[in-house]
Amino acid sequence: MESITQSPSAAPHRESTSSHAEQAENRPKPLPSSEQDFRRDPARSTNPAFRIALIIGAVVLIVAGFLVYRYVSSYESTDDAQVDGHVNSISARITGHVIKLNIRDNQYVQAGTVLVEIDPHDYQVAYERAKADFESAQAAAAAAGVTVPITSVSTTSTVSSTEADVNNARAGVATAKQQFAAAKAQVAQAEANNVKAQDDVERYKQLVVKHEISDQQYDDAVAAAKANAAAVQAASANADAAQAQVASAQAKLAQSEANYRNAQTAPKQMQVIRSRAEQAEAAALQKKADLDQAALNLEYTKIVAPVTGEVSNRTVEVGQNVSPGQELMKVIPLDDLWITANFKETQLRSMKPGQPVTIDVDANGRSYKGKVDSIAGATGALFSLLPPENATGNYVKVVQRVPVKIVLDPGENKDLWLRPGMSVEPKVWIGQ
Repeated sequence: MESITQSPSAAPHRESTSSHAEQAENRPKPLPSSEQDFRRDPARSTNPAFRIALIIGAVVLIVAGFLVYRYVSSYESTDDAQVDGHVNSISARITGHVIKLNIRDNQYVQAGTVLVEIDPHDYQVAYERAKADFESAQAAAAAAGVTVPITSVSTTSTVSSTEADVNNARAGVATAKQQFAAAKAQVAQAEANNVKAQDDVERYKQLVVKHEISDQQYDDAVAAAKANAAAVQAASANADAAQAQVASAQAKLAQSEANYRNAQTAPKQMQVIRSRAEQAEAAALQKKADLDQAALNLEYTKIVAPVTGEVSNRTVEVGQNVSPGQELMKVIPLDDLWITANFKETQLRSMKPGQPVTIDVDANGRSYKGKVDSIAGATGALFSLLPPENATGNYVKVVQRVPVKIVLDPGENKDLWLRPGMSVEPKVWIGQ
């Protein structure tokens, strides 16, 4: 086996290396710079100015940390917020053909500005027809109204006249009966006189035969008997005439009473006439309503802006046929905007209406001032199309967000730069 020889210089080298390591271990280690400074300048640590500087520095750090904490805890912010506003949908109220469009896309218009015009000819004709019908119904109502007082006076007079006729007829019946009674009495008297005259004739006849009386006396008795017989006939005729007058008076009384009963129906007739007059007035009112509706339809041929704002989402064109309820465009009032911020429910502990808000707008990099107006009555999840159903066995608690309405201070959006839907970051200063 070949032996390996070692060079004489190797051992001294290892020895020198180990000696250097032992020297390095025994050499004192360097001190930190502060301790070096302290050992280098022992009087510095006992210097009062140095201690005061350290205390002031510590106090400044504490105060700065406290101020930072106060600032961070003095507001609540969220990036889940956007500008909101009213979006007024403009639609047609009648059917028609669009003949004129008076606005452009994104044009700012004032309230009352005519936006779209519909062909008015058909509605003008309908208005004229309704106007003529109303005037005719109005004339008929006026005539029916005049008939009421005339008929009232006439029926009142008829009732009074027939009542007087009844009274007169009753008096006539009483008079005729009295006359008939007198005529009957005259007949009885004439008959009695005739009986006496006839008896005288018989007695005178016997006496004239015996020549106890003269012929002239006999002739006078005969003439008187004939006259009394004629008087009986005349009295009977007068009695018959008086009886006929009684019957006539009674018939006249019956006619007068019938007329009086007929006249007593005048109140019912007046009710009928008044009802006809009221019906005519109602018909006139109906025609007036038709006229008003025709006037409204004619007015609806001009579609106007209900509010001042900017026209957006226009879909109508000239020549288009529109129908009631069809949306033509939208008008957004840019002077009535607010912020809807969806804060976490844990951020609402100290939030209340009236607190100041700073709103940072992403679109222009500006900050706006406002205040908290109100807090929604429920979380945003409950207003969603499919609200979450937590009545399950695997419920997981999720922090909900509640919409908070923030209104801008007056004059903040005077240049009308903000638009609904823009993203913003509001800061609600809850410490104020």
